[in-house]
Amino acid sequence: MKISTIYFLIITTAVSCISLNAQSQQEYAVNLVGACYQQSRAFDAHSFSWIGLTSIVSDEADKGSAASDSGGDKISLDNLSFNAGLESLAEVWKGQYNGVYSCNRALYYLPGMGSNATYGNRLNGEAYFLRAYYYFNLVRLFGGVPIPYFSPDDTFDSRTSRYIRKTKSEVYTQIENDLIQAISLLPPKSTYGTADQWRASKGSALALMAKVKLYLGQWSSVVTYTDQITGYALTSNYQDNFKVTGENNTESIFEIQGTYDAVNNYNGIQGYSVIQGGRGNEGWGWGFNSPSATLQNAYEAGDVRKNATIITAGNTLWDGRYIPSGLTNPRYNYKAYPGLHADAWETDSNIKVLRYAEVLLMKAEALNELGQSSTALVYINQIRMRAGLAPVSVSGYTAVRDAIRKERRLELAMEHDRWFDIIRTGQAASAMTADGKTFLSYYTVFPIPQQVINEGNGLTVQNPGY
Repeated sequence: MKISTIYFLIITTAVSCISLNAQSQQEYAVNLVGACYQQSRAFDAHSFSWIGLTSIVSDEADKGSAASDSGGDKISLDNLSFNAGLESLAEVWKGQYNGVYSCNRALYYLPGMGSNATYGNRLNGEAYFLRAYYYFNLVRLFGGVPIPYFSPDDTFDSRTSRYIRKTKSEVYTQIENDLIQAISLLPPKSTYGTADQWRASKGSALALMAKVKLYLGQWSSVVTYTDQITGYALTSNYQDNFKVTGENNTESIFEIQGTYDAVNNYNGIQGYSVIQGGRGNEGWGWGFNSPSATLQNAYEAGDVRKNATIITAGNTLWDGRYIPSGLTNPRYNYKAYPGLHADAWETDSNIKVLRYAEVLLMKAEALNELGQSSTALVYINQIRMRAGLAPVSVSGYTAVRDAIRKERRLELAMEHDRWFDIIRTGQAASAMTADGKTFLSYYTVFPIPQQVINEGNGLTVQNPGY
């Protein structure tokens, strides 16, 4: 069975569900969905190239590392010099589609796993949620993309489906349909035992749906979905969200897990911390994705989020480590700082995907767009109070909108949202100009990787401008 390497990763050979006993079916079902999660930890899904396409490109970060170290194509990304041959594009495309493939495979075989009374609905719901998440990343990066389906015998039609691009609207419809299924099938986080707090829950699906509606500008729907998200709260200490001890806490809605396996050392997110600046055998790691001076200067005096986001010389970190002067970078990403197992390539530092703080900011943005600016301020000020700041008392649509954008920028800094945010809100050109760079009109999406264009033999059409 030949499958294009840019799209799919075969994890195991297809197994006849009918031949498995009930216990084996249950174990196989859990493993099918486990593969959907495991791909999120892969280097091609959420590591160097993902960091490049979501953070280094934006005004919140610089390439970092030594000036002579290009990081492959990371200097091109930092300079906003995009072309279809950039390796980061091909790698992230492959990483996200490997996740889609795992979910497609799980959803194909799960119905044959018997009744699965214990986990059946939840497992299906997790696979639907994760597939929606991978597609959401793809549509934000590339616009309309293929929506391939799974065929165990790799039919001609299934191969073709990997290259025929769907419209952006069709991809969002796919995402919404998957999330409708996930919302109906997943249980609340409160029903999970301690060992399962990291799994996708109904709250995860509701929050991702709210975010999808935010990107679509469907403001009433944003409010509808955020209103249904219950059982979460802001932590009293902002920085606690980014310590190992604070992972999957009451503010956490969904995280990419960097769980450390002391025996096999393979469950962390591959290279995520070392690339940005760890503390292990390589000192400060590779030093890429350095928070920018633009970001550093955006914080108000007294904002606790600044020193919880940016590592600078002279600071003492939460684990007692003192930061000397003379390091390669003037700033490092505190949110990628490894936890208890710093020497590992695959560290135990999680990537925050959805936090309750963002739910509040999404609701504030939607309410302001719906003409309820004074109510929106209530949610903005919850965020500011936790940051150690005085409440804002501005009035009027524009002033409240600008306040929301500022809080979103600082609350979610270095969490892989800034590039997408400035594009969806129309701020990209002005934000990048202020950062000394030129944003071209067609940069709202990246080019489709040239390898995909070549493999598609005319089936895959490139984005305009590239």
